[in-house]
Amino acid sequence: MSPSPDAVTSSRSPAATSNGRWQPVGLGQARITGGFWAPRQTRNGESAIPSGQDQLETAGNLQNLRLAAGIGEGEAIGPVFADSDVYKWLEAAAWEYGRNPNEDLLKRQRELTAIVAAAQREDGYLDSVVQLRYGDEGRYQQLVWSHEHYCAGHLIQAAVAQVRCTGDRELLDVAVKLADHLVATFGDGKTVDVDGHPVIEMALVELYRETGTAAYLDLAKWFVEARGHGIIQEHGHEPTYFSDRVPVREATTVEGHSVRAVYLAAGAADVALETGDTELLDALKVQFEHMWSTKTYITGGLGARWEGEAFGDEYELPTDRAYAETCAAIGGIQWAWRMLLATGEASYADAIERMLYNGFLAGVSLKGTEYFYVNPLQLRGGAHPDNGRSPAHGRRGWFDCACCPPNIMRTLASLDGYLASSSSDGAVQIHQYAAGIIQANDLELHVDTAYPWDGAVRISASAPAAVELRIPAWAEGATVNGEPVQAGTYARVEAEEIELQLPMATRVVGADPRIDAVRECVALERGPLVYAVEQADQQANVDDLHLLPEASVSASHDEGLLDGVTVLKTRGQAGTGHRPGWPFTPDSADAIGDEVDVVAVPYYAWANREIGAMRVWLPRA
Repeated sequence: MSPSPDAVTSSRSPAATSNGRWQPVGLGQARITGGFWAPRQTRNGESAIPSGQDQLETAGNLQNLRLAAGIGEGEAIGPVFADSDVYKWLEAAAWEYGRNPNEDLLKRQRELTAIVAAAQREDGYLDSVVQLRYGDEGRYQQLVWSHEHYCAGHLIQAAVAQVRCTGDRELLDVAVKLADHLVATFGDGKTVDVDGHPVIEMALVELYRETGTAAYLDLAKWFVEARGHGIIQEHGHEPTYFSDRVPVREATTVEGHSVRAVYLAAGAADVALETGDTELLDALKVQFEHMWSTKTYITGGLGARWEGEAFGDEYELPTDRAYAETCAAIGGIQWAWRMLLATGEASYADAIERMLYNGFLAGVSLKGTEYFYVNPLQLRGGAHPDNGRSPAHGRRGWFDCACCPPNIMRTLASLDGYLASSSSDGAVQIHQYAAGIIQANDLELHVDTAYPWDGAVRISASAPAAVELRIPAWAEGATVNGEPVQAGTYARVEAEEIELQLPMATRVVGADPRIDAVRECVALERGPLVYAVEQADQQANVDDLHLLPEASVSASHDEGLLDGVTVLKTRGQAGTGHRPGWPFTPDSADAIGDEVDVVAVPYYAWANREIGAMRVWLPRA
C-alpha cells in the first residue's frame, strides 16, 4: 500500500546524499528567531562579544599582535597560545555579523584583522608570542607545548567564517599564506612533527572546502595519520595526554586531555568525510560510542580529572571533582555534528542536544558575560576555591587561560548551523528544535516551539515537504501529526503542516552502579535538561538531602525565576546520617531527619543567584 501524503515512517538511517552524507544548510538558511535560544544569542552579540574584545585588550593578547606587527615596544604577555583567543573572538564576531549585521562589529573585525595581517612574516609564519620571545630561530622548537599549529588552526577557522559572513578576504589571505607555509614545512620528506594540541586538522579541511586547494586536505590527513607513531614520545613526553599513544584509526576510545582528544577526533571525522575513508569513520564510531557510554557525565560533560584536564578510566566520573571543561563540551558537539552528517544516526544529534543544553550552557551565565571553565556536578557547602578555575569562586568574567569564553561566543553565534541539514532526495532533516526559519531544497520551514519547556513543535512549510524529524531517545510516546513514532530515530513526514509532540514527563534516572561516586543515587531530567538541586531553593542543607524512593515529581513553569525555567519539585529527607567524629561507629549514626520539599532547577542555570551547595545526583533515603 502506498503511504498517504501525511504518512510518517521511522528510520535509524534516513536518506543520505549521493555521496553518503547529509549536507549542512547554507549560511543564513537556518535562523533562530525566538524561544529559548534567541535571547542568549542576543546577549552574546550585544554584551559578550564586545566585552570579550575589552578583556583581550586588558589581558595583553591584542598587544602581542601589535608588537609582532612592529607597533610599539615591549615583551609578549600571557600564555604561548594567547593568539588563539583573539582568533576565536574574530570567528565569533564573524558569525555574529552573519547572524545580525552590525557596522560597528564589522569595523572592529577589520581593524583587528589589519593588525593580524601586519604581524605575519613574509614566508607566512604567524605566532606573535613565539616571534616576540624566541625569534625566527624559535619556530616549532617546542611544538609539543608551543601551540603554534593550534593558533594557526583557530586563525584559519576565523578566516573562513569571516569571508563567508562578511565577504572580506583579508584574513583569508593571511590564512592561505599561513597554510601554504605549513604545507611547505610539514609532512613526509619535510619536518615530521605534530602539535601537542590538535585543531589544525579541522581548520585545514575547512580551508580546503573554502578554497578547493587539495594540499590542505592532504596535510590535514597527514597530521591525523601521524598521531600514535611515537613522534611526541621521541621528544621525551608521555604520549597519552596528547592523544598520541595509539594511531587514530586503531584507537577504541578517547584518552588524555579531553579537549585535545575531541578536537582530534573531529578533525579525523572531517578527513574521513572528505576522503571517503570508511575505515577511519568506523574507528571514530567505536571511539565515540565508548566515550559516550563509559566516560561521559549525565550532563554531557567530558573530562573526569583535574590532573591533565583529562578523561579518566571507564566509569571514573566523580561529581565534586568533575572537570568537564566547557571547551570539551564544545569540542564534543563539533565531533558529534560531523558524525551526524556522515552517518545520519539520531544518537549523534541526541548527544549534541545533551551537551548543548547541559555541559555547554552551564559554562555561561544568564547575563552572558560570566563563565565557568570547570563544570562539576556537585559543589559542597562552604567549598574553598583553591584554584582560579574553581566554581567555588562563582562565575568569572575571564581567566588567565581564557580558552572557554571566546569558544562559548563563537558557538552561540554559529548555533543556527546545527539546527538542520538537507539531502539530495529533497528532504530536510531537523536535528535541534528552536523557534525559527529553515530554508533548504527550495523550501521554507517556519518552526514554532517553546522547547525545551514544552514538547510541541509546529512546522509550516511553503509547500508540501519531506521533513525528517529527530525523535529523541528519551521521547517514548512521541507523535507526528497524531501518529506514534519511534524514539531514537528520525521520523519522515511529507506534509505542509507538521506537528511533533514530544512527551515531557519527568524522568528519575538511576546511576550506573559501576560509577562509584554515585552508586545508588538518582538524578532528575525533563526533556533535554538535566536538573540540579541548589541550596538557594532548599529547606535543608543540600549536602544532607536524600530523595524519597516513591515520591512523585511535579513540574511547573516559573517565568520569574532564572530567566524563566520549569521547576521540578519532589520530597526528600534531611539529615547527615551520622554525627561528626572519628571513628564512625553504628552508635554514632543519626536517623535521617524530617521530610522536606526538594526543588530542582535546570543544571545550566545554577550559580546565577549565589554560590552555594549544588548536586545533580542525590542518594535515595
